[in-house]
This record gives sequence, C-alpha cells and structure tokens, in this order.
Amino acid sequence: MSDTVIKVENIGKKYTISHQDGQSSYGTLRDQISDSAKSLKRQLARSIGKETGKRPTKEEFWALQDISFEVKQGDRLGLIGRNGAGKSTLLKILSRITEPTTGQIGIKGRVASLLEVGTGFHPELTGRENIFLNGAILGMSKLEIQKKFDEIVDFAEVEKFLDTPVKRYSSGMYVRLAFAIAAHLEPEILIVDEVLAVGDIQFQKKCLGKMEEISEGEGRTILFVSHNIDTIRRLCSHCAVLQKGKLVAYEPTALAVSRYLKNNVEKIEPDQWLELINLKRYGTGKSRFQAVRYTKNNSTSNEVHPQDSLSFELKIFSESDRDIGSLAVSLRDEFDTLLVNMDTMTLGKSIHIEKGENFLVLHLKSLNLKPGKYSVSLWLDQTGSSPGEECLDYIENVFQIEVISPISNQFGAEAMGVVYCNFSVSKQATVI
Repeated sequence: MSDTVIKVENIGKKYTISHQDGQSSYGTLRDQISDSAKSLKRQLARSIGKETGKRPTKEEFWALQDISFEVKQGDRLGLIGRNGAGKSTLLKILSRITEPTTGQIGIKGRVASLLEVGTGFHPELTGRENIFLNGAILGMSKLEIQKKFDEIVDFAEVEKFLDTPVKRYSSGMYVRLAFAIAAHLEPEILIVDEVLAVGDIQFQKKCLGKMEEISEGEGRTILFVSHNIDTIRRLCSHCAVLQKGKLVAYEPTALAVSRYLKNNVEKIEPDQWLELINLKRYGTGKSRFQAVRYTKNNSTSNEVHPQDSLSFELKIFSESDRDIGSLAVSLRDEFDTLLVNMDTMTLGKSIHIEKGENFLVLHLKSLNLKPGKYSVSLWLDQTGSSPGEECLDYIENVFQIEVISPISNQFGAEAMGVVYCNFSVSKQATVI
C-alpha cells in the first residue's frame, strides 16, 4: 500500500563466531607453528573419516531469523524483548549500518538513527560542526540546517559548549545533542535505541514529548527500542516482540506488553530472596537495591490469597549516609496497569539510611487484589519530588506474584473486578 514506509520480508542475519580452543588470541611463533601442525592433522583426520570430535573453531549464530512486518506512515512501533533477542541488530539493518544475510527491506523516506552514544558524530569536531555534518548526511542544504539550528541548540541545552569538540562532552550531553539533531532535521523515519536511558529522566520525558509531537502532528514514523515498559506504553501504538531472534508477536501495545511480561518476569515464592544483579535499572546508583523478598504475615501457606497481609523486605546499599524521600514498591497487572503503590513519600517524612548495607521493610496490611499475576517494581528517590536527576534506583518488573483465590469461582477472575473487596452480609428484621 502507498502508506507503507517500511516493509521487512523474511529478514535473517547470520554471524560467524570464532573459538580459540581455550587458548589466548596472542601467541608466540612456536604457538603459531604448533597450531598450524594441529590444523593440518585435523584436516587429514577429516579426509580419512577419523574426525576427533573436538569443538569446531567456528560456528554460525543467527541473530535474526525470518522476520517479516510492515510499518505505516505515522506509526510508532516499539521493539521489546530480552537482552540478546535481536532488537539492536534489526535496527542496524533498518538503518543500513549492516546488511541482512537473507530477505530484503524496503524503506520509503529519509531515515535518522540514534542507536548508541555518539552515533554519526566526529569526536574532533565541535557541536556546531557536527550539527551541519549530520544535516548534510541526511541530505539537507546548509540553509535548511540554519533554519533549524537555534531549535536544536535550545532543545539540547548545550549552548555553552557549542564550540567545544564533542569528544569532551559527557554521555548525557552527547545524547541530548544527538537526539535534538535527529528529531529536528526532519527525517521521515526516526529510529531510536535504548540510548535515551543515558539521559536524565526529565530529558527522557522531553524526548518522548517531541517524538509524540512529530508523529501525531507531522505524520513521521518512529521505531523505538526500550526496556522501560511505561515508556513503550505511552509512546507506541504497536509493538513487535522479539525472542531469540524470532518475531513472536506484532500487535497493539497493550496485548504485546501483556504477552512479554507473562513470559519474561520471574515468579518467586514467599520467603525467597532474589538478588538484583544483571537487571535493567535507571538512576544514579548512589544508593541501590541489592535484594528483595516478600513474606506472608501470620500464615504458613505458600499460596498468596487476595486478602493476605504481605511484607516486602529490601536490602539497600548506599555509598553514603542520606535521607530518602521516596521508597516505593508497586504492583501492576498483566496489562501493566498500576494497582498498588506503597510509597513512603505519602507518609510525609523521609527515611534515613546509612553508608553500606541497609535493611528496610514495607508492610501491606491487605493485598485486596483479585486472582491473577502481578509484577513488582522498585523505586528509590532522594527527594521524593517529581522524577529527575535525584532518582537513585528504579527497577521495573523485578519479579512476579501470583494471587490465588481460596475458594472456587465458576464465573472466573474477571467477574471479581479489579479490586478484591472484603465484605459481609447480615439479615435484619423487616421494618414496616
């Protein structure tokens, strides 16, 4: 159709992985001669059918397999999946940075990509010079770039450093300028990877607002990769879910997010500690969550019921003594709707934590959630004010809790509504 701006047909990307057979890639001349002799011996063994069965020195790895979809003009497509699912590889193919091994793509319009910090920048050139360089790469004339120049500088907030070589920029300054250039130089298609996470939360909000503006107001197409599910839900109309290099879903965002969370959030039982390592997180990290578990109060059953009282126990490491304005544990349903938010900010007082390891507990008197699966997120903020650079640590979808009804219900969980209500009924004499 004429409004299709990206068409991906049976895309696959294969890489060849080399192995060193347990040896270092650096060696002496004697090692090289020895390796050559061993290689000749293996070739002779293969030729006479006496292969030794050792691990091959090279193997094939398919980062993407048989990916097909279409993107219409003005669509905002989110790409979600675990680390290593193939999201960045797909964006590199769409950005023409790398070629697919199989399949083909068709792109209608000018593409601007923001895939990693410093993409498209020459480190020795100043911020001013890089603006004109990127504009030229996008095929714009000098006059067109000059018309947008002030808007770019104002959005990026780098006016003081405009004539400084970008190699001296911080990662946050890099991203601010790179996004400002990509968003303002009028590409028909804007491709953005997780790189925005380098910026502070206020700037991320600013970028999201700009992407919404250029998509809804100007009809430009956006492809966006993020592990921040809230951001995906706010920005994207549709999502592609990738798993181990394959496209497992291409559907409206609410359905795609639900599918992704069901398959990728770890379920833990009461009293089971979960170490918070190798997780996607946001914030300065000056104070951060180390481990978490939840316990059931006054109950020996391992099942979680709608009216149970729970305690969330948190190990927090801090690089220094500080007062915490907001410590929060939140629960979301399978559609990523926030249902429970225990935030110490509502208590009207800060919590003091000391340098080193701290142990804090949040008590929930009654869960009051219908049967289902709920993901738990953690938030730590120094001021308790609106999110900004004071965010210390934020981890989404850390683990999953399954709530089970203690009684059978022939109508199913949907008939119970969103919140589980504890009520009673009594019979009184009729008053005439």
